[in-house]
Amino acid sequence: MLDVLDQSFDRRSHRLRDGVSRRKFLKIGGMALGGMALPDLLRLRAAGNAAASPVRLPKSVIMVYLFGGPSHIDTYDLKPEAPVDYRGEFQPIRTNVPGFDICELMPMQARIADRLALIRNMKFNPNFHDPVEWLSGFRKPTESTPAARPDLGSVISKLQSEDGPGELPTYVALDKMVGGARLNGPAYLGMAHKPFVPGDKYETMALARGITPDRLRDRRTLLDEFDQFRRAAEDPRGEMGTMDAFTAQALSMIVSPRARDAFDVEREPEGVRAKYGTGEALRFLRARRLVEAGVPVVTLTFGQSGATAACRFGWDTHEANFTCLRDILPRLDRAIHALITDLAERGMDRDVLVVIGGEMGRTPRVGQSTGNGAKTDGRDHWVQAGFTLVSGGGLRMGQVIGQTDKRASLPVGVPYTPQNVLATIYRVLGIDPAQTTLSDHTGRPIHLLDDPRPIKELL
Repeated sequence: MLDVLDQSFDRRSHRLRDGVSRRKFLKIGGMALGGMALPDLLRLRAAGNAAASPVRLPKSVIMVYLFGGPSHIDTYDLKPEAPVDYRGEFQPIRTNVPGFDICELMPMQARIADRLALIRNMKFNPNFHDPVEWLSGFRKPTESTPAARPDLGSVISKLQSEDGPGELPTYVALDKMVGGARLNGPAYLGMAHKPFVPGDKYETMALARGITPDRLRDRRTLLDEFDQFRRAAEDPRGEMGTMDAFTAQALSMIVSPRARDAFDVEREPEGVRAKYGTGEALRFLRARRLVEAGVPVVTLTFGQSGATAACRFGWDTHEANFTCLRDILPRLDRAIHALITDLAERGMDRDVLVVIGGEMGRTPRVGQSTGNGAKTDGRDHWVQAGFTLVSGGGLRMGQVIGQTDKRASLPVGVPYTPQNVLATIYRVLGIDPAQTTLSDHTGRPIHLLDDPRPIKELL
């Protein structure tokens, strides 16, 4: 959408001043959806929904993916009594919930633990930095494994009822890490149910490289022209009245002030923006604006890069584990605190579920290798244990669910998996994963999950 703002519009000819037609204009709006013209995408979506049982979602979900596999033993499952080469450099601090101790670098979350629930007994499938299991419940398919299964957002897109021309997409991925090739995506549900990925230009509304103040003024002028163009589109006697319903819906999504404003964090008061932080932390604020505007599923990543070269892989701390976490954790702490308190202050906390986690944990012993090259000051991949943090959605907060052994190596008792987390999300969204099926390419009904049991302590 903002790509178009670098151009100008001629109202007399209904063509952009550089000669781009309305058709090209609409296609620009669909580039984040795989290069398909937006009207065509909407036709596919309508056709794809024809056989689905429409649902009206009562709530929304924000899924925060900590790409790389955050160290559980250094964040939410510290073991101060373990040997020094296990417990690491950080100390736990108490929160306002007894037994809910977390890392000393996250004091802001310590003050709102009564609004959080921590799942400490997570277990994951072997993987190599794919958010596939976290977003779909299944491993990314290979030549020897079954076909891909759709991500949660694509499932919701399929099941979501169509209430006339929509100004906002059903499923928004705020960055390519949770909206690109690494995912299963819509799988057999079809291209119409891919996430909408707005792209990096939405990270901030500051001047990008090469954008002069004059170009910025041109953009503001064009925004005014968009409003006039929208009014023309709404005039049934004008030229736009000849457009079919799908083109009209596409135009509505592209030029709608509601859609444009939902992505624009600059519309927030400076004090609100300051609570979240800067850079990628503003994705949390943008996610809040989107669910507030009515988007059911928003996904995003946080902590993909660090302050030093050793921390360039974010949570994937094969080296400089403690240096990297000293940089990332305070920023994450601030963003989580801002989002959770913001939702509560707006009365949205019971209607919005926030889920935060990664694709695995890290080795309990510092320097331990699992075949992926950990250095003496790093932690390697560890799928045997990890955590997931949740908040809101009408679930039971202020508790720690499950535990690991004395060295955070293995869950005690039966672990929970990403499928159990997803089953819980589906239930919050009013969908029973044990009863709901979707048809694959052959027409065969497929259940949403193999293990539809939710996390019972949260219900």
